[in-house]
Amino acid sequence: MHIEPGIVDGAKMVLGTATAAGSIGFVAKLTWENIREKGVTSFFARTVLSIITVFAFFQILPHYPMGVSEVHFIFGSTLFLLFGAAPAAIGLALGLLLQGMLFAPIDLPQYGMNVTSLIAPLLAMRIIAERTIAKGTAYVDLEYKQALTLSATYQAGVVAWVAFWAFYGMGFTQEAIQSVRIFGGAYMLVVLIESIVDMAILAVAKNLRGLHGSPFVQSRVFQGAPV
Repeated sequence: MHIEPGIVDGAKMVLGTATAAGSIGFVAKLTWENIREKGVTSFFARTVLSIITVFAFFQILPHYPMGVSEVHFIFGSTLFLLFGAAPAAIGLALGLLLQGMLFAPIDLPQYGMNVTSLIAPLLAMRIIAERTIAKGTAYVDLEYKQALTLSATYQAGVVAWVAFWAFYGMGFTQEAIQSVRIFGGAYMLVVLIESIVDMAILAVAKNLRGLHGSPFVQSRVFQGAPV
């Protein structure tokens, strides 16, 4: 999901800053609501874990250049299910920033676009989760179809934003269309892998009841939300 340098340049890059600011502003609202509801200790613990996890995803897991961007195993739906929307979003934003600062400074000018491509789909996935998962359902009790829906929503959002930046920077050229097609096709594999990983992690969590009430995972993992 890293936009390659030079695809969007000059004054056009301002839009990436604007979309990132909008996404981060909404995350700030969710953060305040989460802290009021769950307390700062749990929020801080989940956020730190999210940052570490995202940084590890970017640096340790395989990633391949594909068309206009790179294919990463980001596991956005996994982060959302375990830590909640706001900690997951902050983890994505700061994990991406750390990765850029320490290992890929060439990506920093595209940070606004890249962080939008990560956070905006997460916020969309949050809306889908609210509409498709009954409030009384704990996440450890999700069906595979529900996990697949969340993963597909997130990854489709990433592909859609990357496509937007590609066409925004390059125009609707044959090269841009072909590059986006290659990138989007590669991400279909990520959807399948991510949904299986989600179910595996939730299955493990279901047998680790000691985590119930732990500050390191959100309470929704083990219990439904109030109806």
